[in-house]
Amino acid sequence: MPAAAAKGAKIVTLEGLGTSEKLHPVQKAFIEEQAAQCGYCMNGMVMGAKALLDKNPHPTVSDIKRSLNSYICRCGTHLRIIRAIQRVSNSSVKA
Repeated sequence: MPAAAAKGAKIVTLEGLGTSEKLHPVQKAFIEEQAAQCGYCMNGMVMGAKALLDKNPHPTVSDIKRSLNSYICRCGTHLRIIRAIQRVSNSSVKA
């Protein structure tokens, strides 16, 4: 999306989700599941996961795969990423 299209909208970046002292639940889950390898796609994956969980707090595996389909990841941590999103979805602390 062009920056001009977000005029007036609240924009949250990866840095705005949490701090090193208090991680956002999605960030924490990605770390706990060791979902990152090279890190190329992590910003997009984390933000995409947060956006998905904001819209659908209890996504199915199919929902997760469909929502993250457009992110390019070559490391092969897809199953860990799915588990991280499920971890947040199943926890009492929501995104």
